[in-house]
Amino acid sequence: LAMLNQTEVSEFILLGLTDIQGLQHFFFISFLLLYLTSLLGNGAIVTMVISEPRLHTPMYFFLGNLSCLDIFYSTVTVPRMLTGFLFGHQPISFGGCLAQLHFFHFLGSTEAVLLATMAYDCYVAVCNPLRYALVMSPRTCLLLAVASWSTGFVRAMMHSVMTSQLRFCGHNHIHHFFCDIKPLLNLACSSTSLNMTLLSVVTTSVVLGPFTLIVLSYLYIISFIFQKVRSQEERWTPFCTCAAHLTTMALFYIPVLFNYTPPSSGSSPKRHVQVSLMYSAATPALNPLIYTLRNQEVRSALKKTLGRKL
Repeated sequence: LAMLNQTEVSEFILLGLTDIQGLQHFFFISFLLLYLTSLLGNGAIVTMVISEPRLHTPMYFFLGNLSCLDIFYSTVTVPRMLTGFLFGHQPISFGGCLAQLHFFHFLGSTEAVLLATMAYDCYVAVCNPLRYALVMSPRTCLLLAVASWSTGFVRAMMHSVMTSQLRFCGHNHIHHFFCDIKPLLNLACSSTSLNMTLLSVVTTSVVLGPFTLIVLSYLYIISFIFQKVRSQEERWTPFCTCAAHLTTMALFYIPVLFNYTPPSSGSSPKRHVQVSLMYSAATPALNPLIYTLRNQEVRSALKKTLGRKL
């Protein structure tokens, strides 16, 4: 009987973005285009980084990791959201819901740490160019990438294990387009205080820790440029190198900081859903564009890769 009580709710209903019929078709086309852009753009970058020897450098190794992440990241939420637009409210099993929660937070946390790693790479490239090859050796790059993915995995595991311990026995309608932690905690019958504490502590550290490192890296870069680099033209070069990373970081961090730190009880669920759309659907599609538009090397490698394919 105790076991039956634990799983009174065996599935949840994802309410998605809107119930308005006309809007659903518009959203379906918009998000399908965004998703395809994300898949094609990030897929092209991964292919390019692997196949083009000129791009076998730390910066592009991390960019390849980022593109890989973005493909998985948008795939965790967007396809199910698209089916919701076509077929109405989507039922999702308890196990499916936990899996979605796990992978969303695994990939999101990994991206947060990876962006900090990329900021460190930028810092070494600009402030320590002579020691760059030594500091950012292939072994170091591999260790930093593994550390990023592992941190994300451990953090997500903590949340999915803690959420799986909760009892759900009443409402099963999730006011969201995927299974996120906060909307799920709102439906639990058992106490969620431990989960909320974990969300505050772990999420804040995983988001604010890398964010602080990024800010420090850029403060060092800026002060180095203004102290050491005399000519105006030479000052632009490092800024151009880091501009793409800075844009990507802003697109990812601003909505994430808005949604998760601190996990305020007063924020409206609707706002949470809208902000989630930004980093789960829009940012993965924009990242390849940002890196291709800002970067001559990527553009020429892309032409070469496409030329080979054609």
